[in-house]
Amino acid sequence: MTKLSVNINKIATIRNARGGETPSVLEAAINCQKFGADGITIHPRQDERHITKKDVYDIKPIITTEYNIEGYPSKDFIKMVIAVKPEQITLVPDGPNVITSCAAWDTVKFQDYLKEIISEFKVHGIRTSIFVDPKLEMIKGAKLCGTDRIELYTEDFAKGYSENKEKAISPYVLCAKKATELGLGINAGHDLSLENLAYFSKEIPNLDEVSIGHALISDALYLGLENTIQMYKRLL
Repeated sequence: MTKLSVNINKIATIRNARGGETPSVLEAAINCQKFGADGITIHPRQDERHITKKDVYDIKPIITTEYNIEGYPSKDFIKMVIAVKPEQITLVPDGPNVITSCAAWDTVKFQDYLKEIISEFKVHGIRTSIFVDPKLEMIKGAKLCGTDRIELYTEDFAKGYSENKEKAISPYVLCAKKATELGLGINAGHDLSLENLAYFSKEIPNLDEVSIGHALISDALYLGLENTIQMYKRLL
């Protein structure tokens, strides 16, 4: 079964809008796991507009599933991740001013750069994943970077799903098959939702994990967190 990692950034966004500790990011992480999530994902940014550095450290002891930290590999970020030692690190090429992850790595252009960073995480026993577009050359480049997994950037699939889902999924299926052929694990994320997740997970072979935040937390406002997580799990 494909694992569901719940991104709790939006919980932190609501908390930070008011200040204080409500809603509690820690309680959210505990409950997500209790309600069936297979992992917790966070994406700390330099400006701490949602997840803070303190959150990164505070969440680690309450993880009973898997801890996935996303982020741009700045020196401070690398140092923090090595200190915390999550089960997985997902590298994204975001600069400090973007609202959300909206670009993937060019694994050919940045191959040497990524290879050096990934080798450092491997020394510390941290599984690595790279955010990539569904292009065969990027999958091949990811393999040469030494990563354990790729995370397929699914925004294009989500945008094209309602118009022509077969066309939208096609490049992702090809890339998933290539990743498996090369021995890479497969994660996916960005704009996956209750509407499109079942089709995506059914069509993508050997899908290890999906990371979902915005849609899931938004659905939870109407449907409740426990019910929502179970709904997403059933689609997988």
